[in-house]
Amino acid sequence: MELVPNYYKGRVALNVLAGSVANAKDIYEAADGHVVCGVLTKNYPDNDSCIADLKKYQIAVNNAISVGLGAGDPNQSKMVSEVSQVIQPQHVNQVFTGVGYSRALLRQNQTIINGLVSPTGKAGYVNIATGPLSSKEMATEVPVTTAIALLKDMGGSSFKFFPMKGLAHKAEYEYIAKACATNDFSLEPTGGIDLENFETILDIALDAGVTRILPHVYSSIIDKDTGLTKPDDVTKLFEIVKRKLA
Repeated sequence: MELVPNYYKGRVALNVLAGSVANAKDIYEAADGHVVCGVLTKNYPDNDSCIADLKKYQIAVNNAISVGLGAGDPNQSKMVSEVSQVIQPQHVNQVFTGVGYSRALLRQNQTIINGLVSPTGKAGYVNIATGPLSSKEMATEVPVTTAIALLKDMGGSSFKFFPMKGLAHKAEYEYIAKACATNDFSLEPTGGIDLENFETILDIALDAGVTRILPHVYSSIIDKDTGLTKPDDVTKLFEIVKRKLA
C-alpha cells in the first residue's frame, strides 16, 4: 500500500472526515483519489477497536487514511501514535510534542506526520505548547522558522496551523506559507475552512510557493442529518484544486 498521499500534480490533496467506510469510498471517488479520509481516534474506546475499523477503511480507499486526534485533542496523542504504528497510514495528525513518538513507532519516513501549532495573534510566531501537559501551561510562542526546524528534527513532515477560524488569522497564515515555502515544508491549514473561503486559503499557499498543501475541510461539508461528509462538496473542492493547478 502507498504510504504517501496522492497529491494532485504533486502539490495539493484534501483532508476530509469519513463518517463510515462507504462514505470514505464516496469521498475517495469524488476527489479522484487525491484525498486522505480522516478517522478520529477519539471516537473509539480503545486501540484495538480503532485498528480493526481502520483496516476496513484502508482496504476501501487504498490506504488514503488520516489518523486523527479529534479537534486537536492533545489527550489523543499517544493513541494516535500507537494506532498508526500498526495501521501505517498515509497521514498522521499530531500535537507538536507527539511528532517524534509517532515517527519512531512508524519506523519509516514516508507517512506524512503533521505537527499542530496554534495562532498567537502575531505574524511570525506560533504557539507550540499543544501537547497533553504543555497545552495546560502558558503559550510557548516561538518563531515560525524555529518551529519548522524543531518539527524537522523530530521527523515531522508538515505544519498543521489550527485553529485558523477561516481567515481570522490571515496575516499569520501568509507568513507561515512563505516560511514553509522557503524551508521546503508542507502546510496544512485547518479550522473554519468552507466552500466560500477555500479558494482564498489555497491561493495564499500556492502563491507563496508551498511545495505540498493539505487543507483540512471538516464540519462545513458534513451533512447535519447523516453526519457524513457530502461527496458533492468534495467534488466542488477538488474542482477548485484542478482549476488552480491547470
